[in-house]
Amino acid sequence: MPIIRIDMIEGRTLEQKRKIVQEITQTMVQVAGAKPEDVRIIIVDHPMENLATSGGLLSDDPTRRHP
Repeated sequence: MPIIRIDMIEGRTLEQKRKIVQEITQTMVQVAGAKPEDVRIIIVDHPMENLATSGGLLSDDPTRRHP
Protein backbone atom coordinates (compact mmCIF):
# COMPACT_ATOMS: atom_id res chain seq x y z
CA MET A 1 0.00 0.00 0.00
CA PRO A 2 1.68 3.23 -1.11
CA ILE A 3 1.47 6.11 1.36
CA ILE A 4 2.22 9.51 -0.11
CA ARG A 5 2.67 12.64 1.97
CA ILE A 6 2.29 16.06 0.37
CA ASP A 7 3.59 19.05 2.31
CA MET A 8 2.62 22.38 0.79
CA ILE A 9 1.91 25.98 1.63
CA GLU A 10 -1.69 26.40 2.72
CA GLY A 11 -4.15 28.14 0.45
CA ARG A 12 -5.21 25.56 -2.12
CA THR A 13 -8.93 25.09 -2.57
CA LEU A 14 -10.77 21.88 -1.83
CA GLU A 15 -11.25 21.41 -5.58
CA GLN A 16 -7.49 21.76 -6.18
CA LYS A 17 -6.79 19.17 -3.48
CA ARG A 18 -9.31 16.81 -5.04
CA LYS A 19 -7.56 17.14 -8.40
CA ILE A 20 -4.13 16.62 -6.81
CA VAL A 21 -5.16 13.36 -5.12
CA GLN A 22 -6.96 12.11 -8.23
CA GLU A 23 -3.91 12.73 -10.43
CA ILE A 24 -1.42 11.25 -7.96
CA THR A 25 -3.60 8.19 -7.44
CA GLN A 26 -3.88 7.69 -11.19
CA THR A 27 -0.10 8.02 -11.57
CA MET A 28 0.50 5.38 -8.88
CA VAL A 29 -1.92 3.05 -10.67
CA GLN A 30 -0.26 3.58 -14.06
CA VAL A 31 3.39 3.66 -12.99
CA ALA A 32 3.55 1.48 -9.87
CA GLY A 33 0.69 -0.90 -10.58
CA ALA A 34 -1.09 0.02 -7.35
CA LYS A 35 -4.81 -0.48 -6.90
CA PRO A 36 -6.59 2.88 -6.48
CA GLU A 37 -8.15 1.72 -3.20
CA ASP A 38 -4.69 0.97 -1.80
CA VAL A 39 -3.21 4.42 -2.43
CA ARG A 40 -3.12 6.58 0.70
CA ILE A 41 -2.39 10.30 0.43
CA ILE A 42 -1.80 12.65 3.35
CA ILE A 43 -1.96 16.39 2.64
CA VAL A 44 -0.28 18.65 5.20
CA ASP A 45 -0.87 22.39 4.80
CA HIS A 46 1.71 24.75 6.27
CA PRO A 47 1.36 28.49 6.83
CA MET A 48 4.07 30.53 5.10
CA GLU A 49 5.32 31.75 8.49
CA ASN A 50 6.24 28.16 9.36
CA LEU A 51 8.45 27.60 6.30
CA ALA A 52 11.84 29.05 5.49
CA THR A 53 14.39 29.04 2.72
CA SER A 54 17.80 30.69 2.39
CA GLY A 55 17.72 31.67 6.06
CA GLY A 56 14.44 33.59 5.93
CA LEU A 57 10.77 32.95 6.52
CA LEU A 58 8.69 32.69 3.37
CA SER A 59 6.16 35.06 4.92
CA ASP A 60 8.86 37.78 5.11
CA ASP A 61 9.68 37.59 1.40
CA PRO A 62 7.50 40.04 -0.57
CA THR A 63 8.31 38.24 -3.83
CA ARG A 64 6.66 35.04 -2.62
CA ARG A 65 3.09 34.67 -3.77
CA HIS A 66 0.62 32.82 -1.62
CA PRO A 67 -1.07 30.07 -3.67
